[in-house]
Amino acid sequence: MQTFSSFERTLTATVKPVLGSTAVRLVAYLGLCGAYLQGGLFKLLDFPGALGEMDHFGLSPAPVFAVLVILMELGASLMILTGRLRWLGALGLAGFTLMATGITLRFWELPAGPERFMITNSFYEHLGLVGGFLLVAFVDMEEQKPS
Repeated sequence: MQTFSSFERTLTATVKPVLGSTAVRLVAYLGLCGAYLQGGLFKLLDFPGALGEMDHFGLSPAPVFAVLVILMELGASLMILTGRLRWLGALGLAGFTLMATGITLRFWELPAGPERFMITNSFYEHLGLVGGFLLVAFVDMEEQKPS
C-alpha cells in the first residue's frame, strides 16, 4: 500500500482541482485528438489528396481506405471529446494509430542517417499516443464503474 508524506498530500490537494477540472480535461483530449481531427478534416476537404496518401502507402482500394480513415479519425475523436463511449473511441484511435504507425513509419527499413533518426523518433512518439489513448480508455471505464 502506498503512503504519502504530508508534502505529497498537500501538493496533490493543491494541484488536483486544477488538473481534474473539466477545462483541463478538454484541453488534454483536444491535444490527443488534434492531429486526428486535422487529418480527418484535411482528407475530407481534399479527397484526391487522401486517395494519393492511400496509394502512397499501398492501401487498396484507396477510396474505401480513405473513407474508413476519415470516419475513424473524425468519429473516434468526437467520441472522445463528447464523452459518448469515450473508452471505445480511445481504443479505436489506439488501434488505428498502432496499425498506421506500423504501415507508415518503418524506420527499420531505412539506412542509418538523419531520415531514419527522425522516423524512429516519430515511431516512438506514436507509441506514446497509443499509450495515452489506452489510458483514456482505462480512466473512462474506471469512472463508469458502479460504486
